[in-house]
Amino acid sequence: MLMLRAKPPESWLPKIIANLGAVLVDHAHLERKAAKSALTLQRYLQLTGRLEDLTAIAIEELEHFNLVLKILNERDIQFSQPISSPWISGIMNTVRKGRNEQVIDHLLCAAMIEGRSCDKFQILSEALVPVDAPLAKFYASLVESEGNHYAAYLLMAKQVDESETNRRLDFYLDLDAELVQKPNDLHILH
Repeated sequence: MLMLRAKPPESWLPKIIANLGAVLVDHAHLERKAAKSALTLQRYLQLTGRLEDLTAIAIEELEHFNLVLKILNERDIQFSQPISSPWISGIMNTVRKGRNEQVIDHLLCAAMIEGRSCDKFQILSEALVPVDAPLAKFYASLVESEGNHYAAYLLMAKQVDESETNRRLDFYLDLDAELVQKPNDLHILH
């Protein structure tokens, strides 16, 4: 179950639906970055027992990247440069240094990104039914996977240090609630 403390602003959904081409390009970049993040997490010694899990997440994220690329090709939408997300930057810029601190924060940032994706894909899948049924079905198909990645990253962080993870999770849930409500004019998922 997601523990998110705020929903995206009401202005988010109409903007996204009105700019689906740009959003799909952004989504492709997010999936590729998610795969890279799972592989980057493998560098932490505290996660050596979770290398297979992290590899499986990376593979699944790359499969999603391929699915989004296929949709872009089918819709004749050019894959262009990524747009930097103020929400993701705001989350990632809080990662602390330190043996356990850095790995816990990195895992919690990954969990927050996956959890927010789960939430937004659910919202998007329901809203797209009357507008673009195939895309609605696609986003609905991703919800469970994003939720599973969210849970996996949380569990990994708790295995490193449960009390510190719980403390930092509270911090990240508050930060997400603050950042997700900040308006921006970008045509991006996050």
